[in-house]
Amino acid sequence: MQGNKPSKKKLFYPIGKPLFEYLSAHSRKTDLPVHYEDMLRYDASTELLNQEGENTYWETVYYPEHERQDLFDNLTKIYSLLKADGDQQILEHLTVARVDYCTFGNTKPFRIRIINRLNDNYDHFYLKKADASRVYGLELEYLLSPNSVRYLVDGDTLIEEHIAGIPGDDFMSGNLNVNNFNKIRIAKEFIKFNERCFVRLLGDMRAYNYVIDITPDIEGNQYRIRAIDFDQQSYEGWKSFYLPQYFKENNPIIFLGINHMTAETVRQYQLEERSLIAGRVKGSIKQVNELFDVMTKDEISKSNKVVRLREELAYHHKNDVFHRCKNMGELVLTNIVLLLQKDFKQSTVFKELRDNL
Repeated sequence: MQGNKPSKKKLFYPIGKPLFEYLSAHSRKTDLPVHYEDMLRYDASTELLNQEGENTYWETVYYPEHERQDLFDNLTKIYSLLKADGDQQILEHLTVARVDYCTFGNTKPFRIRIINRLNDNYDHFYLKKADASRVYGLELEYLLSPNSVRYLVDGDTLIEEHIAGIPGDDFMSGNLNVNNFNKIRIAKEFIKFNERCFVRLLGDMRAYNYVIDITPDIEGNQYRIRAIDFDQQSYEGWKSFYLPQYFKENNPIIFLGINHMTAETVRQYQLEERSLIAGRVKGSIKQVNELFDVMTKDEISKSNKVVRLREELAYHHKNDVFHRCKNMGELVLTNIVLLLQKDFKQSTVFKELRDNL
């Protein structure tokens, strides 16, 4: 679908003072010993291939010998900040095993592999150039989804934890041939994921931008779809861009839903997910309001995209309230309120905006 294509290059929007103040108040802002620009001082690289010998769009980078040890020591300190609130005791047996650099996409992140020398267990984290829309996406994921997410910001540098799971495209090519019971569970989770993305307007959830987390259960497996790319948080101007069901890369899971779900069942799962989101908002209403106090005054997209999206959302919801929205933050807030309106009848959440619907 032509309307699902993102802009050739997403614009970066710097984090402004109000957002920094919000991040500081909620322990997301810290002083980092390494910043994004420091990571660019590598002097050699080799192509990183997958197990089948195919290009991964990542390359392993190497740093000058006189800088490498200090850099790696500081990267392990960042890992301790991310995972243990800076507790230095966990550093004793940790070291950096590898640094990879992604040449594909907008953010061009560095992926740092941390290894425990005692048992060779490893973990990853990512060091990226900070972007306001991506930070809003991470924070909305934390507040509105069932997933915990850790990240830290210092100036123009963003640190993100690794989100474990099977990449969606790999999962669809090798894990969909399961019993009917699990196929129904996979389809159910995609419906719920689709709803979570649309409620908070997280875009570009094609198969390689999310992972499937599988948990063995008493009978079969439980599945959780988790976004791993938040660059397209309320940036593009097409409504369909925020509905993963419209990306052809997701067709194998879509066909599972067509074959195993009725329209009534789909509606049931959509309402169930909205109810869960409403519960999360009510449970952290003060922080949610603080975030939207900042987001509704911020600029994270181009004006023509805002105009197009508000027209499409107004048509979708059959509600002219979107015509009053001046930026993406207001569109996200309005979309959340409308989709969860029934759940908020007894709540003061977003009262001023809801009263104008």
